[in-house]
Amino acid sequence: QVQLVESGGGLVQAGDSLRLSCAASGRTFSDYVMGWFRQAPGKEREFVSAISRYGSSTDYADSVKGRFTISRDNAKNTVYLQMNSLKPEDTAVYYCAARAGTLMPTKITSYAYWGQGTQVTVSS
Repeated sequence: QVQLVESGGGLVQAGDSLRLSCAASGRTFSDYVMGWFRQAPGKEREFVSAISRYGSSTDYADSVKGRFTISRDNAKNTVYLQMNSLKPEDTAVYYCAARAGTLMPTKITSYAYWGQGTQVTVSS
């Protein structure tokens, strides 16, 4: 079992930045590919970004490419999502997810462990 706890969400204005954190516990953190997903009101949960076990590979949704950066610190059992140039359409609950192995899928069902989410609201 892996427990995930997100933090760092909040209310910001368009153009601002936020950094989300996800602290993991329970198992060896470097055994897991980590991902960020988000769910806006009335919409399905969608892939945002993923990072490989040791951080050498990353993947991003087209909608956030160039604005968001995913990183991880295996010594701190934490994955981050740096979000710059935020837009109102980035408003959503952001979820951290983990999966064992080496693949970095974008499908929600590929991730076994999930945090409770953190709200990000971007005003125009």
